[in-house]
Amino acid sequence: MTASFGSDCSYRLYDRALKSLVGGVNSPVRADPRPTPAFVDHGDGAHVVDVDDNRYLDYIMGYGPLLLGHDLPDRVREAITKAVADGPMYGIPTDIEIELAEFVIDHVESVDRLRFVNSGTEATAAAVRLARGYTGRDKIVVMRGGYHGGHESFLVEGTAADRKPSSAGVPETFADETIPVPFNDEAAVREAFERHGSDIAAVLTEPLLGNHGIVHPVGGYHESLRNLCDDYGSLLIFDEVITGFRVGGLECAQGKYDIEPDLTTFAKIIGGGFPVGAIGGRAGIMQAFTPTGEVFESGTFNGHPVTMAAGLETLRFAKKHDVYTHVNELGERIRAGLQDIVEDHAPEYTVAGTDSMFKVLFTRSGSEATTDNCTAGCKQQLDCPRFERCPKTGADVETGETDRWKRTFWPAMAERDVLLTPNQFESQFISYAHTAADIDRTLETYQRVLSQSG
Repeated sequence: MTASFGSDCSYRLYDRALKSLVGGVNSPVRADPRPTPAFVDHGDGAHVVDVDDNRYLDYIMGYGPLLLGHDLPDRVREAITKAVADGPMYGIPTDIEIELAEFVIDHVESVDRLRFVNSGTEATAAAVRLARGYTGRDKIVVMRGGYHGGHESFLVEGTAADRKPSSAGVPETFADETIPVPFNDEAAVREAFERHGSDIAAVLTEPLLGNHGIVHPVGGYHESLRNLCDDYGSLLIFDEVITGFRVGGLECAQGKYDIEPDLTTFAKIIGGGFPVGAIGGRAGIMQAFTPTGEVFESGTFNGHPVTMAAGLETLRFAKKHDVYTHVNELGERIRAGLQDIVEDHAPEYTVAGTDSMFKVLFTRSGSEATTDNCTAGCKQQLDCPRFERCPKTGADVETGETDRWKRTFWPAMAERDVLLTPNQFESQFISYAHTAADIDRTLETYQRVLSQSG
C-alpha cells in the first residue's frame, strides 16, 4: 500500500500552485481528491508515478485520449519527433492534416469533410454554429447530464419548460435557445419538437452519456432522434469526443449503433494525447463553413502539425496492431468481474460501460440480488431483471451515492495503487498498455474495498 494519495511533495506543489493558478489547477475536476491532488511526475505504460514516487495503475488515461497508454510506440514517437524537428507550426497547410482527414473519412461512414480545431469544446461550439447557420434556426436540443464542453450554449440546466444558465457569466438568452431533455426519454424529445420543431436547428447528443456515469442508450432511442430530425428538417449531431475511435473501433460509436448523424464532433484519441478537436459530416453541410460558406470558423492552431502526426500514427497503429481487440477484451473481462463482485457485495450498484470503458455506479435502487442479469455490465436489455433499476438518465446517476464514491471508495482504491477517475461521473478507460494481470489485480482491489465497506 502506498502513502495517502498526494503526500509530501504534492502538498508542497499544491501550496505553491495556489499562489499562481486559480484554485491551484487548470481544470476544476483536477482539484479532487481532497485535501490536495497528487502531482504526476511521469507515465509508464499503464501506470503513472507521482512526485512522491508512488506508482498507480492508471484508469484515467488522460480522461480518454491515451488509447495506447503512456508509452508511445516507436513509430508514433518518431512521427511526433519529426514534426517538432521540422518546425512546431506554420499557420500554413501541411500534408499531414490531409492524411489524418482522409483516415477519418475512410473509416467513419457519415463523414465526407472535416474541419480540425483544438478541443472538444471548440468542436461542439463550431458544430452548433454550423447547424444554426445551415438551417437558419436557433434552438438546440441537448441531453440533461450530457457534457459538451464549456460553451455558453451548453451551460444550461433545468427542463425544457424551465431552464436557466448553469454557470455565472452566461446570459439568460442562451438558455432561451437551448432545450434540455432527459437522455433516453423519447416522449420528452418528441414534445420538444412538437412545441419548437420549426425553430430547432439540431439535436446534440453523446451516443452514450460518457461524462455522467456511462449511461447506455435504450434500444430505438437513437433511431427516434434520427427520425425526428429528418421529419422536422433538423440536424442530428453526435458528440463523439469521448467515444470517437474508442467505442466501435475505427467506425466509432455511430458504427456500433448503426446510426448516421449529420455532424460528428471528435477530440481526444484523434490527437494522440495532444490538444485537438474536429467537426465532420456530409460535404453539403460542412461546406457551409468559411471559406466555402458563410459560417465563420477559424483558428491559429487548427490542424497543428504535431497533433496531426500524433493522431494519425496513433490510429494507424491501432488499426495495424488490432488494438481494439485487446482493449475490448480487457474491458469485457473487468466488467464481468465487477458484475460478480457487485452481485456479492453491493447488489444495488450498477456496472456500466462498453468496449474499453467501464464504471461501477453507486446506484441505490433495489438492494436484493437478482439472477440472469446482463453479463459484463448493463446493456439496457428489456429482459434483464435489473432493467428498471439501471440508470436511464444523468439524473439517475446523480441520485446515487456520489459522496461515498469520492470520499471513501476512491481514496481506498488509490491507497491500494489503483487510480480511478475521482468522482462518480467520469468514465474510466483501458489502454493498449494494460494487461490481463493488471485487470485481475484491479478486480482483487475492488473485491477487497467493496467487501470491507459494503
